[in-house]
Amino acid sequence: MTGVRVRGRLRTPAVLAVLTVLLVVAAILSAGVGAETLPPGAVLDVLHSRFTGGVPRDLAEDTIVWDLRAPRSLLAIIVGAGLAIAGAGIQTLVRNPLADPYVLGVSSGAAVGATAVITSGALAAAGTWSLSAGALLGALAAALLVYAVALAQGGLTPLRLVLTGTVLGSAFSAVASFLVFRSADRAAAESVLFWLLGSLSGAAWDELWLPLATVVVLGGLLLAGSGWLDALAAGSDTAAALGVPVRAVRNVLFVLLAALVGVLVAVSGGIGFVGLVLPHVARLLVGARHRAMLPVAALAGAVFLLLVDIAARVLVRPVEVPLSVVTGLIGAPVFLVLMGRRRYRFGSTS
Repeated sequence: MTGVRVRGRLRTPAVLAVLTVLLVVAAILSAGVGAETLPPGAVLDVLHSRFTGGVPRDLAEDTIVWDLRAPRSLLAIIVGAGLAIAGAGIQTLVRNPLADPYVLGVSSGAAVGATAVITSGALAAAGTWSLSAGALLGALAAALLVYAVALAQGGLTPLRLVLTGTVLGSAFSAVASFLVFRSADRAAAESVLFWLLGSLSGAAWDELWLPLATVVVLGGLLLAGSGWLDALAAGSDTAAALGVPVRAVRNVLFVLLAALVGVLVAVSGGIGFVGLVLPHVARLLVGARHRAMLPVAALAGAVFLLLVDIAARVLVRPVEVPLSVVTGLIGAPVFLVLMGRRRYRFGSTS
């Protein structure tokens, strides 16, 4: 067992290096794909002129790459990394390999907020931020409700969190469906459905700071507490025996993850499978120790969502496919293959 752990730790820098290279390549490809396909050379020329202060060779290409596609690519990186980190944290919190970032009911609450904005025009004063603001408010309200109910029933135990999040998530989804049903706008249902399935089409430079700051800060806090997460993954009794304040760690972890998922869902809608599959991929590559697994999961999630976004734009061009359609088609068979590997064991620190 010790030898396996050492090999896993030695392998981590190489895995991170490979994923970083893949991330750069995928980002360049993403910036070149769309209604007007641009070769990698044109993308690199625009980026070079932007970062060096030079004059772009082609103003039209500069606008396409820098103003339209670069923000979208960066949002894909941020959301993919954030969902993978959130998935890893939630799987540890509830000690369930089938948990994903939406098991806490936060995404369903966000759906209520977003649906209210789409069907009623609420928060119109927020302008382009109205949809994200509504989704974020709904997500935070749902997180508070799940937290209060679970706490009132005896605390944030893994089973209680899963059951409370699932039940309240179903109730929130019913509320969102009712809002669509009562709406007089026939296009509302289509808009809500497209948002629920995830999209990065609304990305803009001035809207990247919130998700970026959230992922960096909260991801950093999770990484700083990786030792406690390792202990928590081994079980509450083991963690308590190691001196971990289990109840306090669970409370803080719930708050951090709910905030992270709420912000990500607010800017991208509900994107499935990223937070479920990519943490397992990371564990297979470098083991289950969070100090190695979280950075690998973040990079893998960023690469994965970039590639998914590329596929969503080219599969039925010029129509854009919702991201969850693509992640579901790819993620389901990948997850089944991963779970079929005999050497994989959830919660193992090897």
